[in-house]
Amino acid sequence: MVTFDPHPAKVLRPKSAPHLLTATQHKISLIRNLGVAHLLVISFDKKFAATPPEDFVQQLATHSKALREICVGHEWSFGRDRRGNLNLLNKLGAQFGFDVVGIQPVTVNGVVVSSTAIRQAIEAGDFDKAAEMLGRQYTILGTVTRGDGLGKKIGFPTANLSAHSEQFPPNGVYLAEAWFAGVLHHGVVNLGYRPTVSHEPNRVLEIHLFDFNRDIYGEDVEVRFDQYLRPEKKFESVDALVRQIDLDVQQARELCGVG
Repeated sequence: MVTFDPHPAKVLRPKSAPHLLTATQHKISLIRNLGVAHLLVISFDKKFAATPPEDFVQQLATHSKALREICVGHEWSFGRDRRGNLNLLNKLGAQFGFDVVGIQPVTVNGVVVSSTAIRQAIEAGDFDKAAEMLGRQYTILGTVTRGDGLGKKIGFPTANLSAHSEQFPPNGVYLAEAWFAGVLHHGVVNLGYRPTVSHEPNRVLEIHLFDFNRDIYGEDVEVRFDQYLRPEKKFESVDALVRQIDLDVQQARELCGVG
């Protein structure tokens, strides 16, 4: 499998680049779990973007050691000025001795599967629709970073996640599943601006894991939003926030069967 890092749109159209569903680190993990034996990650920059499509394919053919087939989406374009397409790829295949497969659109319930449609579903909180299109549950991979420590002070320690993916669901509190070091944990996620205790302009993704008391700063955690519990809101006091968190945790434990 071949992919690019960063996403080409981040280089060519940074102001209009889409939010990433899976950043490279997460993508590598998902591809490995599919059983793909070899993954080529090509560094994408403006110099590489200027490569003529013929040169790009010739390099692939030269370095792939008996390249037999290239499989792409039927509308895939590549190379300088997006001049490469399926027709050109077929001509180059005849020249260099490889077959070409153009995958036709895949539809789910009459809707064409695309990254745009998946992003829209996640943004709307429609995880079932996103999962149908992805063929898996949508998850976010993040690295645990140090926060302000407030969660621990109020009795609900949280792990703040610096997310590698960029497409978030709606703000709010969720029952969540989290995988750390290959082990499944349940917990409660808060996604938003923490209006009761913070004035920061950036959204924060933090998770309280049930019955978990370990220092995992710098470690990666994969999070699945299992069920929406309530919207984020500003409480009149920290004590009122703590009471609500306690109710959130009780509800989440009941839903996932963790006493």
